[in-house]
Amino acid sequence: MCGIIGYVGSENALPIIVKGLKKLEYRGYDSAGIALFGAAGFDVVKQKGTLSALEERLAGSTLSSFMGIGHTRWATHGEPSDINSHPHVGSKGRIAVVHNGIIENYRQLRERLTKRGIDFVSQTDSEVIPQLAEYYYDGDMLDTVVKVTNALGGSYALGFMCVDEPGTLIAVKKDNPLIIGVSEHGNFIASDVPAVLRHTNKVYYLDDAEIAVLTKDGVRFYNQDKDPVTKTPETVTWSVDSAEKGGWPHFMLKEIMEQPKIMRDTIRAAAEQAYLPNPGAAAGGLDVANFDKLVITACGSAYNAGVVAKYVFERLCRIPVEVELASEFRYKDPIVDERTLVILVSQSGETADTIAAMREAKSKGAVTLSIVNVVGSTISKEADHCLMTLAGPEIAVATTKAFSAQLVVLYTLAVGFAVRLGKLTPEQGQGMLEEIESLPEKTETILEQVDAIQKYASECIVYKSIFFIGRNIDYAIAMEGSLKLKEISYIHSEAYAGGELKHGTISLVEENTLVVAIGGCERLHGKIMSNIEQVISRGAKVLFIGNSREDDMGGKLSFVAIPKVNELFSPSLSVIVLQLFSYYVAANKGLDIDKPRNLAKSVTVE
Repeated sequence: MCGIIGYVGSENALPIIVKGLKKLEYRGYDSAGIALFGAAGFDVVKQKGTLSALEERLAGSTLSSFMGIGHTRWATHGEPSDINSHPHVGSKGRIAVVHNGIIENYRQLRERLTKRGIDFVSQTDSEVIPQLAEYYYDGDMLDTVVKVTNALGGSYALGFMCVDEPGTLIAVKKDNPLIIGVSEHGNFIASDVPAVLRHTNKVYYLDDAEIAVLTKDGVRFYNQDKDPVTKTPETVTWSVDSAEKGGWPHFMLKEIMEQPKIMRDTIRAAAEQAYLPNPGAAAGGLDVANFDKLVITACGSAYNAGVVAKYVFERLCRIPVEVELASEFRYKDPIVDERTLVILVSQSGETADTIAAMREAKSKGAVTLSIVNVVGSTISKEADHCLMTLAGPEIAVATTKAFSAQLVVLYTLAVGFAVRLGKLTPEQGQGMLEEIESLPEKTETILEQVDAIQKYASECIVYKSIFFIGRNIDYAIAMEGSLKLKEISYIHSEAYAGGELKHGTISLVEENTLVVAIGGCERLHGKIMSNIEQVISRGAKVLFIGNSREDDMGGKLSFVAIPKVNELFSPSLSVIVLQLFSYYVAANKGLDIDKPRNLAKSVTVE
């Protein structure tokens, strides 16, 4: 989950690398470092802490070079420290490396190299890479990279520099994202597009085991046999401004406010891909009639989107749907076959557990459909079918707009499938689609209530634990509300199906406990109100998110209104309130909202 960047070209690499790292800091912020190609070897500066600490060390620096690499770290092996920071340099000082991923056989490699008299200075798994490279190096860096990667077990995205090959930057990847950017003044490696977007929108997406050799004049690609590979660059459609904060206090708030637009864009694209003109024929002819069941697998918020989707698919399509955590799916010997459609949901398209789940499903004969936000990502390329969300770059670690985009794609797909299966008439399907198309405008009316939500959130920073409850599909979105709050505010929270309170959880409710209740499911309104009365009678205060106003129950019940919509699509409105509530609780606590502790954006390691 670390971020790496490299540059070789005609401009000074130092400011390019530092600014690129700023765009990657959401991937890790325990420490950061750079290595520049210098006249007498590598100039290396590494610093524990956020990138700002490294910038302070570099302030006033006269360092300059035409080539360099940089890294921002999310620690796996070895505590955050200057020594454990990247880039790592071999003991001979000849080869420098940045690494994102985990080397699973590093202990064996380290022991082997130590026996050969090589001294290690860090606790990291990554240091074995430059040490091994120096051990193998015999004057051909491309050959050395092949030998190194053949010896490594695990996952990696790597950038190499060698003092004996000035002007050459080499990159390779396996199970971790790495792009190659090309511009008029030089060429780049990076973990993600925003790091290079200010310089170029022309990028290559490396496939596993492909090697890129960059110079200031161009890029060459090779396979593991050192045979040349021909690749075609992609044109990134994201604007530079989409990856900038643009005057907002945090990326998260900016991205919350962008949701009406990205929902409109994604709904339009989803309807074209998954619904019209051939209902149910998604992504190049996928026919739901060929399947006995659907399995949705994902991690984190994407998993929560899958839980919401389970209710929608089952209600509309009358087909069994299982939702599995990708980290569990890959190890449970899942019961899937050629009559199973496995839907993979991932913002980055590089989530390690979801990639593994996809490959497990494919190995058992299942058909795979991915819903991702990044063109050229591993999941988008390897899945049998792919639907794209149009959320643009999401910088805040806690997802908001990408989650909303995933929901509307899943809704639209479910409607298309239901029409194909004959569970909805085309006219009914069109009516459902119009309900989905109304969501952006209704979202805008919720965003107009931001002041009231902010005021209520400011009173909630004293709570040590908060409960979220809902019935049916509202329970599914309660899970996302709970996750969002704990991610960025560090307040313990749990989500429960309202009917389960009396089976144990209500014992935790006491005087002034806060319960957030979601009531978008109108047919179960009486049920959730009964749950609300049960917790209020035990001293709780309740924030009710719904489309019908209730008596304030003696000052114990506060209310945030959401517009009326078909209950199957109401999570898209409830979640806006939940996002804003979580954001303002964290903001009132003065926390670093975009970079919550211990978390990183794209989980590319197991």
